[in-house]
Amino acid sequence: MKFTIVTAIVSFAARLVSSHYTFPDLVVGSTATADYQYVRMTDNHYSRNPVTDVTSPLMKCYETNTASATSTYTVAAGSTIGFKADQAIYHQGYLDIYMAKASPTANTESAGSGKVWFKVAEWVPTWTKANGFTFPSMNVQTFTFTIPSCIPAGQYLVRIEHIALHAASTYGGAQLYIACGQINVTGGGSTSPSNLVAFPGAYTGNEPGILLNIYSPPANYAGYTAPGPAKFTC
Repeated sequence: MKFTIVTAIVSFAARLVSSHYTFPDLVVGSTATADYQYVRMTDNHYSRNPVTDVTSPLMKCYETNTASATSTYTVAAGSTIGFKADQAIYHQGYLDIYMAKASPTANTESAGSGKVWFKVAEWVPTWTKANGFTFPSMNVQTFTFTIPSCIPAGQYLVRIEHIALHAASTYGGAQLYIACGQINVTGGGSTSPSNLVAFPGAYTGNEPGILLNIYSPPANYAGYTAPGPAKFTC
């Protein structure tokens, strides 16, 4: 009996971990780089557990001491880059990507502090009363976007964030899977993005796109509202 109980617990834990994911690979063009070569190794690289406290310092990049060990990839403005997860996204949710001008450099822990982040891409759930939700990020493993061609040259952090909503009907139930890549942008222009936010600080956890029962939306529900600022465009 003891063996059966222990086996069941281990089996459940393995299934739970397998439903979680990380984003270890930077994608440039259509090519994924090596695990954690240009992406800061996250604190959950073994556990794969999410962040659930939106006020936590881990909201920035989900790490505290791996910036200096991470390389910085040089890429031209207007290029296609992104992230590859270690498995296809399993949970229903909303996915976005932010960038931040890095000061002093991308491989310093202080980079990305304060209101410096601007949204550059998002995969927004859709909803209809007849059919419910559709989640465009679900069952997808690679997420790419075009670096805005008008932003100034220099070093940047690129932050991916998937907000899993399968347990988000109560405060703190949303699960955030986060990672940051380090890049050096060449070319570009002279436009400084607006609508800048900080991580932590961008969310309270009460946003309708974070605190939401996707299985039973309110009677007057009109559709998903993405958290954070509007996406920056040149």
